[in-house]
Parts: sequence; structure tokens; C-alpha cells
Amino acid sequence: MRLHHLSIAALAMFARNARAALFTNAAHQTGRMPMTPTRKFTVPGSQHLARLLLVACGASLATGCGTITAMNNLADGAGAESMTMWDRWVDSKGDIAVTTTWERKVKNGVTIEQLETALASIATEDNMRAVGELPLSKELEARSGKKEKFLKVYSYCSPATARMMVDFSPHMAAYLPCRISVVERADGLWMYTLNMDMMVRMGRKLPPELQREAMKVRNTLWKMMDRASQGDF
Repeated sequence: MRLHHLSIAALAMFARNARAALFTNAAHQTGRMPMTPTRKFTVPGSQHLARLLLVACGASLATGCGTITAMNNLADGAGAESMTMWDRWVDSKGDIAVTTTWERKVKNGVTIEQLETALASIATEDNMRAVGELPLSKELEARSGKKEKFLKVYSYCSPATARMMVDFSPHMAAYLPCRISVVERADGLWMYTLNMDMMVRMGRKLPPELQREAMKVRNTLWKMMDRASQGDF
């Protein structure tokens, strides 16, 4: 029942944020940096939209003031981001990991060394602290004596922003630190990280100072994904 209510609330967000969503889609067309890497917001057909709105209204009546209060606390753009995530969930046939992450294909010819140099360079530029690496494929090779496909996790943190975020919501500690994973697949290397727009734009409105700092972290992670995947350092 709770999952059902959350799904309906996501649909209700759409109605509240339709105008913002259309603006987001327009930003794609004018060349502004998207809030998610490659997805464009799409507006459902009018009949489908009407059904969604009817269901959302019913959900508001069924769940009472709590749902309405939660919706009123949402950050600007929450509806557009929820629909983007819904599209990814549907396209991936329900894969929650696809739904909640960003991915980037590493350009052919870019080596691990170049990628790592780019990550380190960008972290230094933006004052993001590297706080650890987890070389999983090397660990597995040491255990088995067999060659493994590359798999490594790189961790980063902005300590002051992390403190502010946890003070705002202690549950945010579960997302610390920021991580970028590099995975070798059949078609080459891929990079993955948490969808930071989900963190910054889908929940409760952040205080202005925290919003600014969280967006800096978001933009740094996006820049690291974008530039490191091209070997740009």
C-alpha cells in the first residue's frame, strides 16, 4: 500500500510541476546543461494525462493531508525529475539501479590511467576530496589467480556539504560519500554514479545555502563523469 501511495504521489507531482517540466524540456532544446545526462522530459498524451490526474486527485483524497503536505514541501522541478526517473524505470523493465543512477560510456581508446588522471584533476579543480578507492577486480584476481574484468569504485566528498546535508536529514548519511564506479563490459568501460538530481531536486526543499552547495557537488560529479569518460584532464 505504501508503494502504491508513493507511485500515485509521483504522478501528482507531475500536475503540480508541469510548467517547470516543460521549461526543463525547452532548456534541452536551447543547449543548456541538462539536469540529467541524456534523457528528455516527454509529456504524455492528453487522454493518458487526464487519467493520471484523476488518479492523482483520488490519491490525494485517499491519503489525506499528509500527501498534500509532502507535495507542498517538494523542491522545484520534482515533478519533471520524477517523470524522467519513471521513464528510465519503464525503459529498464523495472531495474531500480538504472532508475536511480547516471551512466557514461568511456570513449574508445581512453585508458584507465587517463580516466583516473581526469578524475583526480577535476576533483582538485572543484575542491572535492578523494576519500578512498575500492579496486574490486584486483581483489578478486588476488583471491582467484584469474584475470577479472575491470571494476573499481572511487569515493569523493565535500566534508562541509556532507555535514550540512546530514544536519538537514540524517538519512542522507546513507548516501555518503559520493561514488563513481568504473565497470568493464563487453563493449568497453562504463562509468556509473548516483543520480544527483534525484538527491537535490526530488525531495524536500533544501535551505538556500545547502541548495547552492549541493548543486556544486552535483555539477562536479556530472563534470567528472563527462570529462573523465572522454579522457579530458
